[in-house]
Amino acid sequence: MDEGRVRLLVKVLAEVLGEEVRQRARLRGAPGGSAWLAEQWRPAAVRRAFEELGPFYTKVGQILSTRPDLVSEPVRQELGKLHDRVTPEPFERFAPVLEQELGDDWARRFADVETERPLGAASLAQVYRVTLRDRRPAVVKIQRPGIAPVIRRDMAVLRRATRLLSRCAPRFTGVMDLDAMLMVIFDAMRPELDFRLEAGNMDRARGIVARFSTLEVPEVLYAGPHVLIQSLAPGASIRDAKAGDFSPGERLAIGRDLLALMYRCYFVEHTFHADPHPGNIFVAPGERASIIDWGMVGSIDRRLSISIFRVLLGVVQNDAQAAARAWMEMGYATEWTEFRAFASDMAGVVPRVRTASLDELNFGVLLGTVLKRSTKRGIATSPMVSILAKSFANMEGSVRYLAPELSIIEVFQEEMSGILSFLATELFSEAQAARILTDVALGATTGLEQARGVLQDLSSRDLALDIRQMPPRSSLLNRLGPGAACVAAGAVLAHLLRGHRDARR
Repeated sequence: MDEGRVRLLVKVLAEVLGEEVRQRARLRGAPGGSAWLAEQWRPAAVRRAFEELGPFYTKVGQILSTRPDLVSEPVRQELGKLHDRVTPEPFERFAPVLEQELGDDWARRFADVETERPLGAASLAQVYRVTLRDRRPAVVKIQRPGIAPVIRRDMAVLRRATRLLSRCAPRFTGVMDLDAMLMVIFDAMRPELDFRLEAGNMDRARGIVARFSTLEVPEVLYAGPHVLIQSLAPGASIRDAKAGDFSPGERLAIGRDLLALMYRCYFVEHTFHADPHPGNIFVAPGERASIIDWGMVGSIDRRLSISIFRVLLGVVQNDAQAAARAWMEMGYATEWTEFRAFASDMAGVVPRVRTASLDELNFGVLLGTVLKRSTKRGIATSPMVSILAKSFANMEGSVRYLAPELSIIEVFQEEMSGILSFLATELFSEAQAARILTDVALGATTGLEQARGVLQDLSSRDLALDIRQMPPRSSLLNRLGPGAACVAAGAVLAHLLRGHRDARR
């Protein structure tokens, strides 16, 4: 563990606490002073602390901005202002990285490099516009020197802090696995520390996006650990685009395809852009929308993907109970779980979601509300939900700028048949057949061992059944489990077949 990063963390926290003490003393007895501290000063101080601590804490703060179950509403709103943007540093600081990775003659790769003003400046990298030797416009993304070890040290420090918290607040951490959540964030950020991984994400995403006529992913021209060169995305951020410059059909098609891509990534590809905020989606009239910055990507397994699908299916069918059950399948019940109360909470949410457009309802905020209620009801959610919530909220927020009349649920219904076709194909795949057969074989093996034990007990007269103590509608097969039940059924079938064969003789 890096003592320097620990000292920085302690210093920043001490400054925040010390300033709060001073503010409290200054406002003692002032009307509304406590409310001002809680609703304005403290949230802003927390945001500034995350920014000062650097890129990893900035990412954690962005995740927390989607989790009203973890932080107060004023703090959540303030953390929502966190952007991974910093004051640009001189190009001279980044030139050695280019030299180390591309060689002393790195400048010969380009006809021109606009070094005076970077296109973007973040805590992990700076991006510059370049012109290639063949006159094509492109961008070069350069990682900040020495940033990767800092991220890893911050991760170690924060994980240690969450373990200490787990000992102090067992009930809270019984519902919320903070250590697992941090690992999910770190795994999603890993490609930002090695641009070769980000380039791989872009190549895979390009194959996925190719099925959508209005979307594209920039072409990777070079990828090294600390330098990434890619084609220039045309247009401007979807936040800055003027909807009136697009025809209604083009505008709606782009918005619909962005939402449909989200569903395909969640339910078919099981990998998704974890940070599709408006600054990462570029649009221009007559051009395909470009999705950039594939450094933060999430992955979900098949079971979680199906649970999310079932939540949305419950919404489509206006079935709050089904949506509540599917939500709980995304995590697990704890000893404090109040499922009926959570189902009642969902009954107040589901009918509003079914027909609302992006303009009428902020689905990211609504998702946060559901998270808050599920945590309050003692339901432990998957740590991946934090990344999913960030992805979902950012994408719907981006689409709202261009096509606010679209409905997330209507687009889901349009995509549902394709998703179901994929699930059906997957169900009858060779891999799934192998899984079913191995489950049966394992059950049969276990059942044979259980049946052999029962027969041995019977032969030695060590087996005794007290029928009066057995629960209603129970049976010996229930007690022996599914494996023994399969064996017993097989034995009965073999007996019947043998009797049929003997009768024919």
